[in-house]
Amino acid sequence: MFHYIDGGADDEVTLRRNTTAFDGYSLMPSGLVDTSTLDLTTQVLGQTLDWPLFLAPTGLTRLFHHDGERAVARAAAEAGTIYSLSTLSSVSIEDIGALTSGPKMFQIYIHKDRGLTYEFIDRCKAAGYHALCLTVDTIVAGNRERDLITGMTTPPKLTLASLLSFALHPMWSLNYLTHEKFQLANVADRIDAGSAAPSSVIDYINEQFDRALTWQDAEKAIAAWGGPFAIKGIMSVPDARRAVEVGASAVIISNHGGRQLDSAPAPIDCVAPIVDAVGDKIQVILDGGVRRGTHVLKALALGAKACSMGRPYLYALAAGGQAGVDRLLRLLRAEIERDMAMMGCTNIDQVTRDKVERI
Repeated sequence: MFHYIDGGADDEVTLRRNTTAFDGYSLMPSGLVDTSTLDLTTQVLGQTLDWPLFLAPTGLTRLFHHDGERAVARAAAEAGTIYSLSTLSSVSIEDIGALTSGPKMFQIYIHKDRGLTYEFIDRCKAAGYHALCLTVDTIVAGNRERDLITGMTTPPKLTLASLLSFALHPMWSLNYLTHEKFQLANVADRIDAGSAAPSSVIDYINEQFDRALTWQDAEKAIAAWGGPFAIKGIMSVPDARRAVEVGASAVIISNHGGRQLDSAPAPIDCVAPIVDAVGDKIQVILDGGVRRGTHVLKALALGAKACSMGRPYLYALAAGGQAGVDRLLRLLRAEIERDMAMMGCTNIDQVTRDKVERI
């Protein structure tokens, strides 16, 4: 399970590059500015966020901590930011909708059973979600060799090695056995894989996701939702322009955390070209590699409206449940505030292109 969080595709070149690419940019400080009051608020996908970082969709979250998506959703609401629920979540759309009134986005994949997509949309409307996100970079599973080696399945498939690992982590095992049964909550009544029948994540994607996904599917989903809609997995200028044409509210520049096409570019390197191409016609969000407050500020300076992250909050969740995620978010917000002050910026709108330089 650690390697499921930690790993990427093939040689993990893109996984590493996502974060190291931020080192190719420097931030320009300005002095003699009154920074006694800072304003980090921003408007993203129709919601006012307290700061420009939100929580990306991640699947199977209750495998890493028994509170799973519930803990992360509560932490996001308390931090004043968006929580994104995955199609492959282990808690349902309705449960998270009822749990918190904070900003919520649901991420959809297009399954071969196309009716599921529109069921998801209807369920999200009924449950009070504020935005939808269509992930388009996972029509087939990336070659996640760590998962092939460890035999990662959902629910866990017991082997001698995994039994030993569970025995060495008794609290995890106790919580897993004494809490609600693990399942892919949003599809459990339609698809056995991952709930009633053990299935690797790779097998699930290859068996259930539709390779015939097209821009027409995105356009239909946008029309059916009728509200703020992001397309996640955009990396090129032509695709960003096409997202504008089909009516998307935002593009999320993402390579799926380096878990799909290895050797894809780092998202931070795609921000400026896409922003320059689409202007203010659509919001641009960076997803991938964010580990520091300075990373967020570099993305904003290049023109992104906000950033999202997934892997960091899973580490924090696995280590400490909601308290771990709360602490992570406090640390990152404090970094952004401190670094903004040192840059001489008092609000997010002042973090502009003149504040960043390519090294």
